[in-house]
Amino acid sequence: MTMTTPLADAMSQLVIYDSLTGRKQAFKPLATGKVGMYVCGMTVYDYCHIGHARVMVGFDMAVRWLAQLGYDVNYVRNITDIDDKIITRAAENGEEIGTLTQRFITAMHEDATALGCLSPDAEPRATDHIDEMQQMIETLVSNDYAYAGDNGDVYYAVDSFADYGKLSKRNLDDMQAGSRVEVENDKRNPFDFVLWKAAKPDEPQWASAWGQGRPGWHIECSAMSTKCLGNTFDIHGGGHDLQFPHHENEIAQSEAATGCEYARNWMHVGFINVDGEKMSKSLGNFFTIRDVMAKYLPETVRFFLLSSHYRSQVNFSDSALDEAHNSLSRLYQALKVAEQQKGEVLIIDEALIHNAYASAVGQDFIKAMNDDFNSSTAISVLFGLARDINKASKAQDVETAWQLAQHLKALAQTLNILQQAVQQFLQAVIGEVAEDSLTDEAIDELIIERADAKTNKNFARADEIRVQLKDAGIELEDSRAGTTWRRA
Repeated sequence: MTMTTPLADAMSQLVIYDSLTGRKQAFKPLATGKVGMYVCGMTVYDYCHIGHARVMVGFDMAVRWLAQLGYDVNYVRNITDIDDKIITRAAENGEEIGTLTQRFITAMHEDATALGCLSPDAEPRATDHIDEMQQMIETLVSNDYAYAGDNGDVYYAVDSFADYGKLSKRNLDDMQAGSRVEVENDKRNPFDFVLWKAAKPDEPQWASAWGQGRPGWHIECSAMSTKCLGNTFDIHGGGHDLQFPHHENEIAQSEAATGCEYARNWMHVGFINVDGEKMSKSLGNFFTIRDVMAKYLPETVRFFLLSSHYRSQVNFSDSALDEAHNSLSRLYQALKVAEQQKGEVLIIDEALIHNAYASAVGQDFIKAMNDDFNSSTAISVLFGLARDINKASKAQDVETAWQLAQHLKALAQTLNILQQAVQQFLQAVIGEVAEDSLTDEAIDELIIERADAKTNKNFARADEIRVQLKDAGIELEDSRAGTTWRRA
């Protein structure tokens, strides 16, 4: 995306909260005008859940804002396609591992697209980078950061890395003192972690200097991120649950292997609770993205996720999604009012985006997004615009309402919301339509009949039709431009 003039100075004003230092800091990329970002992706043995959606949407929002500022972003998100859970699920299904993983990779892509997320620039798969993993392990072993056990596994020696625990703020001595971790016979320290697993019967395996086996989980991301972005890159991201041990272990093995700082900024997306409890299959409150999108519009789900700061903990519930849908509908309604009064459909182009960011409200939006990607505050700016549109429309100030509507839709494009045709969103139906539900065509016919009844001064029939539609969950809105409808 071409950088617009109002954003030229904004590029240098971006601050990002760094999980490593525990504070916000001015963003200074390694290369001027370029950003290398690596995000830990999914282990593809099942459909993605709502927690994955938050990671997808959170980093999509960050990538879009970085691009809006004018950065050339190289966004890498890996795929773990070899793992204990994958092996177990494939065996349970009687399915080839490659068939299983490809099926869920396809589903993941479908979910991400539905949520309005850009595709990563690179999506490396673990099984395509076994050589890079083995090379990194060999370097660690040769420099005494790792050792081979008698069982054929290769372990990283956490004692060998002086800064172990710096991301999660954990002290290794304290962890050892209070440890309940069962020590494997071949481990020197209970917190040593596996880099290479010796092969088991009927499992995928690759030849290595330590015998047949497969990689451990942590080494995958270190090998793939450095292969795609270099020994040091700008932003490493993932869910909050990955800080320890996954990201802590990534730092230890990567910095020990390369001698370089691993990532300059660490971003972690907050947890999602369901009705106040941690999402868990055992609690019966586990929802896939597909479960949720069967009941709610994908844009509603995206809006819900963006309505909270990416680092905050979010409570997921039907009532929260209902509220998000109603809130998003209010923004679309403001656009609708402006379009009806103007008699035009609003279409955004680069010039309108430029004007929106040059405005006072655009500067407020920039300030919010530059404050650690604060989409929650940015959305409050959009609601301020919607209120002003409604005020101008009520005062019959058509041109002011139209200009404000342009600003609203132009600013919202960075978050990838409010980009549908107004009626397309307001009339959308999710899930299967009940047998007794009115079709779009039937609704349109009733509206025409109602208009004819009013023309013929048969107001009783016109009222009957409005009540009939209301009882069917259809809300009518009359204006000088005619009657429009939406499903409530």
